[in-house]
Amino acid sequence: MSTAKRSAGLLLYRITRTDGGERDAEVLIGHMGGPFWANQETAAWSVPKGEYEPDEEPAAAARREFQEELGLPVPEGPWVPLGEARQSSGKIVTVWALEAELNPALAVPGTFTMEWPRGSGAQQEFPEMDRFAWCTPDEATERLVAGQRVFVERLRAHVRDGGAPSEA
Repeated sequence: MSTAKRSAGLLLYRITRTDGGERDAEVLIGHMGGPFWANQETAAWSVPKGEYEPDEEPAAAARREFQEELGLPVPEGPWVPLGEARQSSGKIVTVWALEAELNPALAVPGTFTMEWPRGSGAQQEFPEMDRFAWCTPDEATERLVAGQRVFVERLRAHVRDGGAPSEA
């Protein structure tokens, strides 16, 4: 039995067109909250996702984490499986994509509490994700943590191929 931590997430997308008229997509990603990420942009964004235990289905975890991190219900629609990727930490991340419109200004992110500054004994609350933005695939590739960039590439290939989504 694997001891690797597992995470599941949901990547919203909307169809766009390139300057040449080719189908493409923008994706909705979130900037990681808390003091460690406050002054970083490159490789400081993530697909809305979170860890789950072996007894929870990955799709259920993706739905739960989306709701926790954005404070909004998951939009209706079929899910596109984007597969798994192993992060540099060893964590295995599973992601689905969902074509939907969502206004990032409506998000009410969930929070976490940690000691800050370290060693101070003071507990502070921070948003799990402090802001969300629609990004082109190129913007997302620059902003996302390295291990999640593959999901944008897989989604882009799916959109350009005109692939059909599946239910989740």
